[in-house]
Amino acid sequence: MSKQFYISDLQTGDNLTEFFMAKALSLKTGGNGKLYLDVTLGDSTGEINGKKWDVSEAESAEFSRIADGDLIKVRGQVTEWNGIKQLRIGKLRKYDPQTDQLDDMNDYIKAAPEAPEAMYQYILAKAISIGDEELKSMAVKFLRDNKQKLMYYPAAMRNHHAELAGLLYHIKRMLMMGEKACDVYTFLKKDWVVCGVILHDMEKLNELESNELGVSPGYSFEGKMLGHIAQGVKAVEKMADELGVSEEKKIMLEHMILSHHYEPEFGSPLKPLFPEAELLHYLDMTDAKLFDFEDALASVKPGEFSERVRTLDGRMLYKPTFSEK
Repeated sequence: MSKQFYISDLQTGDNLTEFFMAKALSLKTGGNGKLYLDVTLGDSTGEINGKKWDVSEAESAEFSRIADGDLIKVRGQVTEWNGIKQLRIGKLRKYDPQTDQLDDMNDYIKAAPEAPEAMYQYILAKAISIGDEELKSMAVKFLRDNKQKLMYYPAAMRNHHAELAGLLYHIKRMLMMGEKACDVYTFLKKDWVVCGVILHDMEKLNELESNELGVSPGYSFEGKMLGHIAQGVKAVEKMADELGVSEEKKIMLEHMILSHHYEPEFGSPLKPLFPEAELLHYLDMTDAKLFDFEDALASVKPGEFSERVRTLDGRMLYKPTFSEK
């Protein structure tokens, strides 16, 4: 069975019956006291929120057996709420591999646009090229110890790079930008930029839970209690001690992780205190924001505006009518 409806192409008023991947599925109680289903539906082109109102007791028991990452068949209509498309679900059921034959499972999985192995090898080569032996040992150890998870882990549960191998894609593009910045600002120490980029989100692998499709159902216990910044500082301290990294370099690496979100409300109690740490913050922020721009505009026609993008302060983004190579 071929996929007929892709999320990026959905228009308000469309009636559809289609398979999607279930993400963040939960049963909630509305203001009228009745149960309703709230679910994020995904495919290779994006995500859309879905609602099924007035869920019966029997439906509740059926829906509770659906896990994040499961394929579900949905019948519904595309509506709009607060400037954002939403799917009003009439019926849904879980995918049955015995009776449902789907042509290409990749249609239902949002993934980074590059092969995980190729991205990993690119990043590993940059780590091996680090001239400072202590920094090199940290970056290479992290990559080699965590290769299996890096092949599929997203960089976030919902926001930027929330896709198969999204963390690798995030790291690779930050490295590419960071090297260009070092060419312009020649006083920057490239070894520190490369190592900092590779290590900055290392504990996303333990903050988040994820299946091998890159779908995160939520946060681990430690992730909820500490978050990847505090976890990262702990992990760098342990790794540096194991590898015999000097005290000054260890503390500077910990500071890069501690300060890369820049503001207390985003988890960083200190702002960067040396230039490579400052650059790390802007590399991280720039890649995250531009990912959201690219993702939101991918399905927008020239001359039109996107839906409101929550991660970009609810802005409606414009795609120009001209194209430039």
